[in-house]
Amino acid sequence: MSEALAKKAAALDAADELAPHRELFALDDGVVYLDGNSLGALPRHVPARMQDVIAREWGQLRIRSWEESGWWTAPERIGDRIAPLVGAAPGTVVVGDSTSVNVFKALVAAVRLAGEGRDEILVDASTFPTDGYVAESAARMTGRQIRALAPDEIGSALGPRTAAVLVNHVDYRTGRLNDLPGMTAAIRSAGALAVWDLCHSAGALPVGLGAHGVDFAVGCTYKYLNGGPGSPAYLYVRGDHQPRFDTPLPGWNSHEDPFGMRPAYVPGDGAVRGRVGTPDILSMLALESALDVWDGVSIEAVRAKSLALTDFFLECVEAYVPAGRVSSVTPAAHAERGSQVSLACAEAGEVMRALTARGVVGDFRRPDVLRFGFTPLYVGFADAERAATELAALAG
Repeated sequence: MSEALAKKAAALDAADELAPHRELFALDDGVVYLDGNSLGALPRHVPARMQDVIAREWGQLRIRSWEESGWWTAPERIGDRIAPLVGAAPGTVVVGDSTSVNVFKALVAAVRLAGEGRDEILVDASTFPTDGYVAESAARMTGRQIRALAPDEIGSALGPRTAAVLVNHVDYRTGRLNDLPGMTAAIRSAGALAVWDLCHSAGALPVGLGAHGVDFAVGCTYKYLNGGPGSPAYLYVRGDHQPRFDTPLPGWNSHEDPFGMRPAYVPGDGAVRGRVGTPDILSMLALESALDVWDGVSIEAVRAKSLALTDFFLECVEAYVPAGRVSSVTPAAHAERGSQVSLACAEAGEVMRALTARGVVGDFRRPDVLRFGFTPLYVGFADAERAATELAALAG
């Protein structure tokens, strides 16, 4: 399309300090993969690691691997590897269960910490549907009322009745980045507790859980963290809340003496309180291996490239795609943008299927949103230019 933009892409790729990390991933030649905000690409070294886990740790050591291969301590050990990516202290993140299960644990525990007299839970109305479903169930179980509000309405709704607030850091449809520092400060000033869903931000931008005093956070690991389909989620509990963390799902794995098999539940200390049942070891160890791609990577560098990529993609779309064919629903302001670009487009499903057939893989959300996820560790500027070129060819 535009020789100038193609040259700009080449120059940006040549100067990109994260470009060498692309070689760490199994990517198809000729395919632009912009769906890492749904499922991250496979790190090349993970299959060999999993072969060892299956053949040696499970096949030969068998039950001994709970101790000799470190299976038993994996939830906390892997949590400590995720912690720096979300700005958390060691010992505050535990890996296991799904995001939905962890939302339930965090929200109910937050309500219990808030105490009596606070009978209202505020929920981001634009949240991923499951978060809303879980919040409704948590409200019924704890005898609270629930109010669904747009994120920019939450601040004015806070008050002495507010127990907890559940918000998505990045809107999964539009890519809008909500103000975690400001909202957390307002929630805590009102005497309530903040619960953040980090599914679309962890691994794409700085989060700063510790610096901003977040009470609880949850997130998945199969998007920007590249843990694989269905890889376990994680739960963050602020350090000073841990002694009072009253989980609604007490399990033998979080007991102070798991193998004592005592009938009375006594919670263990620290992050272990977030565990429930037997860990899903195979997917957990695949995640642990996948996290190796983050060695030596600065999340600030990832954020800088993410913003540059999405800026450049929007520039190419504006230059290439006929006026009126698509429009961005992702905020232009960097402070309000995650690591995806969402474009409103008629017949979005058909357009994305055609794009995929042309080697540009993104996804869509009904009724009319094309989503392009930019994963800075393996997406380059030439990829962004190619995606805009193919979109323009379909829209012309």
